[in-house]
Amino acid sequence: MNQWIEKLKNGNQNYIENKESFGDVSLEIRRNTTKNGQHPYAIVIACSDSRVIPEVIFSCGIGELFVIRVAGNVIDDHQLGSVEYAASHLDCSLIVVLGHTHCGAVEAAIHHEVDGYIASITDEIKLAIGEETDEEKASKLNVEHSVHLISEALNHEHLPLDVVGALYHIDSGQVEWL
Repeated sequence: MNQWIEKLKNGNQNYIENKESFGDVSLEIRRNTTKNGQHPYAIVIACSDSRVIPEVIFSCGIGELFVIRVAGNVIDDHQLGSVEYAASHLDCSLIVVLGHTHCGAVEAAIHHEVDGYIASITDEIKLAIGEETDEEKASKLNVEHSVHLISEALNHEHLPLDVVGALYHIDSGQVEWL
């Protein structure tokens, strides 16, 4: 298994067992990343939900994760460009699409007709989930869809990437790897 996935799993276990996050946010790490640049080991595409904080969930500090957040963890050219940048310029080789339970965007895609710019998000989720009405299953399908889109889009770049999906359970703090 990818060593970076193991690091994320261990960090999540630490998060579940403790009341504090133990990522390094010290003055030294801020100075080091200012002087030497960032070298994150993973790219995490997560929902914008305020209850989903990848750095905390995985007990990571400054410079460890390159986090891209968008409602419903949907993928478009902006997210793909960010992933491509992190993979090609920062040498990240692991991409994690992190969905979560009780996702408002997934719930809206299942139960509501929305308009405006929100529809661009829910339409993509509807494409991913089809007729699924169970919100947790739909969230997993949405993650799998994003994993597929990233894999297909960046396959031509010949970057050594592992693209994996995960579902964060808001109530327990547990990350389920898909």
